[in-house]
Amino acid sequence: MSKRILVTGGAGFLGSHLCERLVDAGHMVICLDNLYTSQKLNITRLLERSNFEFVRHDVTEGFKFEVDEIYNLACPAAPGHYQHNPIKTMKTSVLGTMHAMGLGRRVGAKVLQASTSEVYGDPDVHPQPESYRGSVNPIGPRACYDEGKRAAEAIMFDYRRAHQCRIKVVRIFNTYGPRMHPFDGRVVSNFVRQAVAGEPITIYGDGTQSRSFCFVDDLIDGMIGVMDTPDEFTGPINLGNPMEFTIRELAEKVVAIAGAGASIELARPLPQDDPKQRCPDIALAKQVLGWTPKVDLEAGLRKTIDWFRSVDLSQYRAPTPNY
Repeated sequence: MSKRILVTGGAGFLGSHLCERLVDAGHMVICLDNLYTSQKLNITRLLERSNFEFVRHDVTEGFKFEVDEIYNLACPAAPGHYQHNPIKTMKTSVLGTMHAMGLGRRVGAKVLQASTSEVYGDPDVHPQPESYRGSVNPIGPRACYDEGKRAAEAIMFDYRRAHQCRIKVVRIFNTYGPRMHPFDGRVVSNFVRQAVAGEPITIYGDGTQSRSFCFVDDLIDGMIGVMDTPDEFTGPINLGNPMEFTIRELAEKVVAIAGAGASIELARPLPQDDPKQRCPDIALAKQVLGWTPKVDLEAGLRKTIDWFRSVDLSQYRAPTPNY
């Protein structure tokens, strides 16, 4: 059955893939985005579709639509971008979630909040299950995002307790793939952009810090699966790939696949509060959704590198000086 669906942050990396999947499934999709760190290029192919509408709007201001479901993805997600204007980042997480929940309450829509593995901070528990409450520095340079997303989760559950709203909370771990902003400053886009350009790959720290990397198609499968669960299930639920790699191993894979012969340089100090380990426990996603990632890192990196080579990087501006 066709649904009316609002996607905030719908022109971003994840949002554009989600919009595309929902439009192709026959749903009526409203993409809401202020294009602060996203690109209209991401949704170009959707603009001519009769069941797709783009609205340029900032979620810190209220919005009203008649919809059945809301995916709340709006927020800068790369450290360089969310730290560039930390107050704006916090307002986006808090006010944006309040406005999404206010709309959801008014029209009876299900609301899915795109939370993040950053709610776990620099974890003392590894891998991180949903029951872990995290180790976050509330006054550090990453707090605008980490604590903003933690506050957003609290808002979601307060609306459910106070008004019986229908909510879903997903905690997204590192995701990569085509349409990543080339200048978002994240580790995969940095390494791929540098390798494709034949530049040295620069690593923060000594490269022994570890991450897990989930291909975007797998992540979108999981998000839609969570939205389709019964109302009794709210999450939070981890979505990510539990296969763990050091940053050095990631750099070596990018160089090997890109075939550019780029060098690897330990060029920069590790940023403050940067997690040493980050890996999801996805037992709950397996149990509730029957979901596990299907795309391995090498296959996903090949698709990502092919996309970076296919686009004109001059069409992409760096959203902030921090990338």
